[in-house]
Amino acid sequence: MNTKEIENIDAFSGHEGTQIRQIFSPEDTANTTRYSLAHCTIAPGNSSKPHKMKTSEIYYILQGSGIMHIEEEQKVVKKNETIFVPPMSKQFIENNGEGDLIALCIVDPAWKQEDEVTE
Repeated sequence: MNTKEIENIDAFSGHEGTQIRQIFSPEDTANTTRYSLAHCTIAPGNSSKPHKMKTSEIYYILQGSGIMHIEEEQKVVKKNETIFVPPMSKQFIENNGEGDLIALCIVDPAWKQEDEVTE
């Protein structure tokens, strides 16, 4: 059985300005999955940098609230809300709350640095 605890996963700072803990990716599952699953945290008053992904992405908000920007659209998002981001869409999310904005991010096919374009 392959299990992980968030607290035991090393975090890294993403090029888009978030704290990321990569939970699972094809490398962790003997290449039996196509997607990657990451835990992302954005501190109050901060936002990710505008970027595009060659892949699709889904955010699931675990805690906090923010404003999701996809191309020219923007929407206030909150705990238990899910957002789909189509491939090659300019996107970023900002934390407009008083606590951390925490989300799970699913990228399919799995996230790779070379598939991300920051502005």
